[in-house]
Amino acid sequence: MPITSMIHRNLRRSSSKRFNYTQSRSLSAATNNEKSNRKIDKLLIANRGEIACRIMRTAKRLGIQTVAVYSDADRHSLHVKSADEAVRIGPPPARSSYLNASSIIEAAVRTGAQAIHPGYGFLSENADFAQLCENEGFTFVGPPASAIREMGDKSASKRIMGAAGVPLVPGYHGHEQDINIMKSEADKIGYPILIKPTHGGGGKGMRIVQSPKDFVDSFLGAQREAAASFGVNTILLEKYITRPRHIEVQIFGDKQGNIVYLYERDCSVQRRHQKIIEEAPAPDIISDFRTRLGQAAISAAQAVGYHNAGTVEFIVDTLSGEFYFMEMNTRLQVEHPVTEMIVGQDLVEWQIRVANGESLPLDQAQIPLSGHAFEARIYAENVPRGFLPATGVLHYFHPIPASASVRVETGVEEGDTVSMHYDPMIAKLVVWGENRAAALIKLKDSLLKFQVAGLPTNIEFLYKLANHRAFANGELETHFIDQFKDDLFVTPKDSAEAEKAYDAAKHSAALVGVCICEKERTRLNKSPPGGLSMWYTHPPFRLNHHATRKIELEWDNEYHDNNSEHLTLSISHLPNGNYLIKMGESSVSYLEATVTHLGDHDFRVEADGLSKNVNLASYLTDQTEHIHIWHGSNHHQFKQKVGLDLLDNLETDHHRNRESASHPPGTVVAPMAGLVVKVLVKDGMKVEEGQPMLVMEAMKMEHVIKAPTSGIVSGLQVAPGQQVSDNSVLFNVKKEGAESLVVIWRNSEGLGGDEVSSGGCGVCGGCRGGVDAAPTMMEAVSIRCCDTMVRGGAAGSIPTGCMPMGPSYLIFLHLGSTVYNHRYSAKI
Repeated sequence: MPITSMIHRNLRRSSSKRFNYTQSRSLSAATNNEKSNRKIDKLLIANRGEIACRIMRTAKRLGIQTVAVYSDADRHSLHVKSADEAVRIGPPPARSSYLNASSIIEAAVRTGAQAIHPGYGFLSENADFAQLCENEGFTFVGPPASAIREMGDKSASKRIMGAAGVPLVPGYHGHEQDINIMKSEADKIGYPILIKPTHGGGGKGMRIVQSPKDFVDSFLGAQREAAASFGVNTILLEKYITRPRHIEVQIFGDKQGNIVYLYERDCSVQRRHQKIIEEAPAPDIISDFRTRLGQAAISAAQAVGYHNAGTVEFIVDTLSGEFYFMEMNTRLQVEHPVTEMIVGQDLVEWQIRVANGESLPLDQAQIPLSGHAFEARIYAENVPRGFLPATGVLHYFHPIPASASVRVETGVEEGDTVSMHYDPMIAKLVVWGENRAAALIKLKDSLLKFQVAGLPTNIEFLYKLANHRAFANGELETHFIDQFKDDLFVTPKDSAEAEKAYDAAKHSAALVGVCICEKERTRLNKSPPGGLSMWYTHPPFRLNHHATRKIELEWDNEYHDNNSEHLTLSISHLPNGNYLIKMGESSVSYLEATVTHLGDHDFRVEADGLSKNVNLASYLTDQTEHIHIWHGSNHHQFKQKVGLDLLDNLETDHHRNRESASHPPGTVVAPMAGLVVKVLVKDGMKVEEGQPMLVMEAMKMEHVIKAPTSGIVSGLQVAPGQQVSDNSVLFNVKKEGAESLVVIWRNSEGLGGDEVSSGGCGVCGGCRGGVDAAPTMMEAVSIRCCDTMVRGGAAGSIPTGCMPMGPSYLIFLHLGSTVYNHRYSAKI
């Protein structure tokens, strides 16, 4: 069914309600034409994602209220949050929502919008929708429906352009679609040829045919893909330019007949016939050639009575130096920001003003050309797997901060889900420099600082492109990626490059380990436990038995046949405050590092005489922790099993749990604020020392809370899904048949009564080798099985290393910020 008929059928279902609403809106307007030409006060954006957010930003600056539309999948999206109002238009599939013209018109009626901006994609180049907007009295922020219709049919557009004197690639643009006639036309044109759908874009349905024997299969395949993508299966043929550049010209017209061009963009770097890096102006274009391009673009626009924003795309034969009309995009392009950067104009503002009936703000002679700009399209996609789109959660999304020379256009934020229903582009990175070299430096630096975790992206691939010698030299063709695929893609091989990659991963793994340990140590320093943790220190702190943490990481090694590499780290905290990292088992290497936790995900690490900034992010999926690290030009992702154990030389990890000095003996409290994910025990259950009791999640990491001792669980206070605060009670483990020993002294000026060893036990060095500074106000100490101490009726934990040693018992006194330890001789 034609879209116009479908739209009118759907509108009739609620015509009474719509008529009454429209009548109340139109008391001061006698006709639809008058209503369309009035000032736009409220604008509905018939789109989603970054372009919707981009349009809203300009509209709000102009004092225009904005209306978003959304599908069920986008209910909590950024463009919905950014709008003054938002209207649901259907379920997630685009055909039921963003391509549902009647729902969009209903939303405009319901909210009292005067104008509709289509953005790009979806209905932006649908002539029936543009006409419907005008018919229903809404200003369509775009070109006239007639221009969209004429330029939307690529065969018709070629005929119009030929009549207007715009250069055309030799080809067949007729109505005949019989396969034998088309094959005959291909023979006349000469191979190689390009088979291309007459409607749509984005490279869908395009086929390059090198010889006549491949024509039939390619032609039929192109027809099938065109029908599936655009609903029309008609095809045109063109001579295939073997070494082309893709250069397009931004044009703008007003309703008074004025048309200007705002220079050109080079969009040659493409994958799957889709642009991924654009720049303006095109490199190595002389002034005369630029003028010829611009004049040809204006002729194309004049031929169809064009107004508002549009782009005329040309293919440039790098061998002959000639250019040919390819197509005209009757909308605002994805890559319009690079033009904005070099001309210093807001093209969305131009669109709104022209739609309002205003003249163009500048004539051709007034349009500046300043500097150079790049745009890199950041996609959620799997580059090694042929750029397949990826879906998932943006667990960590930290673009480079915006500035006068850096823009980030996005419609997502951290925590959003990239859906299977829509285009996987998550952001556009736009940079400007005084010249191409300066802009390219800024592009590469910005890509290195654009940090995303949660799903695969093409950021590293974009950096490889930007960093390639040929790209830096401006040697651009549409085959650029294929031409330099050996440089841009990793292939499994045993080479110096593979060894270099492995060494870089090992270094990153070491940095991951020390940053995790330092973050844990500083966290405990800021909020020390009631008992003692090996990572809780107070200067001057020393460990006679250096605390060691063993970490197993898995790295996806692109150079390895099985695509997986296991890295083992043992990290010790040294007396000087540094960390010693032991890497490997069969082949061992060592690295000593100093780490400063700057806050959140940021660290400063000094190792081997080099100091650098390090950023760390992690998230959990299916009981696997994914850890991302960025430093310098390196980005690595590692995986590990949930639950990191802190081990000392006595092979115990009780330090991860703690009993509190404000709770009875055996009470275990939360080591941090977080969410209870799993409870693995219940009251009355007998547990063994070190047995997992429950799992907490904090800072996107899971922490396993284990039994500090063997005993019976009692007083379980929490359930899955419960939020708990730091130091809140989790459970109690009561020992079976526990004995107790009480040691009494009453000397207010020192210790008396029982024997005190002046040497300390040597487990942690907290007493600094003696007890000369022992507490003087202690009334009584009660120890219970040598791992719990009571001071003034309060209880706290003792490291498991404080074990009974023959007839002597070790007691830790934790008073204020000072730790003392004493060995007492006594009998049970």
